[in-house]
Amino acid sequence: MKTREYSLFTAITMIVGTVIGSGIFFKSDNILVYTNGDILKGVLVFTLAAVGIIFGSLTISVLASKTKNPGGLITYADEFSGHKTACAFGWFQIFVYYPSLIVVVAGVAGVYLAMLYGIEITPEITLIVSLVFVTFFFALNTLSVKLGGYFQNTATIIKLIPLFLIAISGFVIGDVNTAFNEVPQTASSLGYLAALAPIAFSYDGWVVSTSIAHEIKNSKRNLPIALVVGPIFVLAVYILYFVGICVLVGPQEILTLGDAHVTVAAEKIFGGIGAKIILIFIIVSVLGTVNGFVLGFIRLPYSLAIRKMFPKAETIGNISSRYGTPANSALMSFVICIVWAFIHYFVTKMNLMPNSDVSEIPIVASYILYILLYVEVIKMYIKKEDGLSAAKGLVIPILAVIGSLIIIIGGLANPMTLVYILICVAVIIISLVFYKKENHDLK
Repeated sequence: MKTREYSLFTAITMIVGTVIGSGIFFKSDNILVYTNGDILKGVLVFTLAAVGIIFGSLTISVLASKTKNPGGLITYADEFSGHKTACAFGWFQIFVYYPSLIVVVAGVAGVYLAMLYGIEITPEITLIVSLVFVTFFFALNTLSVKLGGYFQNTATIIKLIPLFLIAISGFVIGDVNTAFNEVPQTASSLGYLAALAPIAFSYDGWVVSTSIAHEIKNSKRNLPIALVVGPIFVLAVYILYFVGICVLVGPQEILTLGDAHVTVAAEKIFGGIGAKIILIFIIVSVLGTVNGFVLGFIRLPYSLAIRKMFPKAETIGNISSRYGTPANSALMSFVICIVWAFIHYFVTKMNLMPNSDVSEIPIVASYILYILLYVEVIKMYIKKEDGLSAAKGLVIPILAVIGSLIIIIGGLANPMTLVYILICVAVIIISLVFYKKENHDLK
């Protein structure tokens, strides 16, 4: 068993640093598209989506407190739902969920880097920068556990600076009355709920810390604390930032500018030079998200391999004696990310998913799998296991299920949902076929 390397602070910063960092910066305009520029509706869907992660994290913390084994969500699925669920969950995360998120967020870093140097933003530029960043962070987290953790802590602190600066500036120098009165008369009634899909992206990452659960000091105590503190902090920061930037720039102007609205906000506060400084902070912020996802991803093939649920299990399930990390698992994860980088490039180049990207639907689909774990906690309560209170064993898990259903229903508005759901289902079927072939003697 590896020496535990990560502190409670690192666990919290992994959640905060992975969740905050990219989505909130480049999804604000997407959210306003669905709310038709209505700030209050934007705040409402932020809060609705938060139900899914806050109560979800509280529910997952119950499972996290009951095991010390590596694997995070895969372990929880394996121990509390069964081997088949764990295998399906793991393959989905490895081949769809994590790589799609990593390449999209790394691409966002490329977008802001191009803005910083005044380079035309093209799919080709985004692809090249994405490949460079992905390669760097896989190397960093494979070669040194501590360096990856240190970068995560530093990036989390740095990324909060522009969020708070923009939020505060919006209320100080922005026009609150004008911003809140910009809503067109044609605003739809419930169509704004479709904003739950991009908001789910902005919130996603809260479960990543579970992948290093076995490497957190006193994990049975510290991981549940991190799973509670992190998401609540994120919700407060998001609402402050979203309202602040809408007041500062104006909802309709944000809709017109798209991702460039962040640059305009920074120029309003600091002028041209200050805007570049803010962009640097934002780039570091986004890279902190990439680092957090990579840090979690490199351990997933390993987690399945030690359960004989992944090809070449003996090789993938090895821990490098030199680096203290699952190097072969990391290499496998890296290759999958490279493939997804080109998939993302093709989808972007052909404009197959306007006002969206390849990561949103896998995020929505993941909430279907989370519900399975929430149900297991409810079963524990019904069976009177471990003396769970009604709040922890029934009320909170039910709210987590409701929150997940809200996000899933919102995600159905995306026209590509069916295609991606079929891809996810295909991956899960393949995983179960492999499981049956390799582990026919298991339950």
